Amino acid sequence: MVHGFLIHTLGCSPSGDADLTRVLYSRTFSLETFDQAAELEKVRLLRKEQMLAVARHVTSACILTRQALEKPVYEVVVLPGEETVNLQDAESGVFSLAPGDPFLECKTVLWLGVLSLGFVLICDMYDNLTLAEDTLRLIVKYLIEHLRLLSQGSDVILKADKTETILNTFLPHGQLLFLNHQFILALEKEMNSSMAK
Repeated sequence: MVHGFLIHTLGCSPSGDADLTRVLYSRTFSLETFDQAAELEKVRLLRKEQMLAVARHVTSACILTRQALEKPVYEVVVLPGEETVNLQDAESGVFSLAPGDPFLECKTVLWLGVLSLGFVLICDMYDNLTLAEDTLRLIVKYLIEHLRLLSQGSDVILKADKTETILNTFLPHGQLLFLNHQFILALEKEMNSSMAK
């Protein structure tokens, strides 16, 4: 089961600082057990800190990948009408998080860097990583397509309902689905009808 999904900025300045990383959207599918006496507000803040820590790890990994590939590290501006991006060429990676860094259990993080945005699936250690990567690429494809995420002035925060619809379609309750072409078409048709409402 997938633990969480997040979209964040790959906040790199031309100097390569990763301090500008902002979490734009996050969703947790499975909950960690915290001390029963902990206040709900403290638990919420802890979850936000966990997601930000993962986003910073991903930003660092993406910067290193871009530097190794001799690509520009800083944000790329997309011109209107040029929103098509080949996701096969996007930077991607996977790394493991040890217990306590920042989650209580071991987690595997799959990430995809598309221009100035990072898309992340936080998986449990036993999840099928090939299936998780295919699912992440599929989700990113539909997010970019339907929400116009790469255009100037696109605000992910204001489009949370559409993001939720896409996640609920291709990652229901955090469960990875084995998808073939026909099933994807059926899910896409269902998703388009629910977005039209």
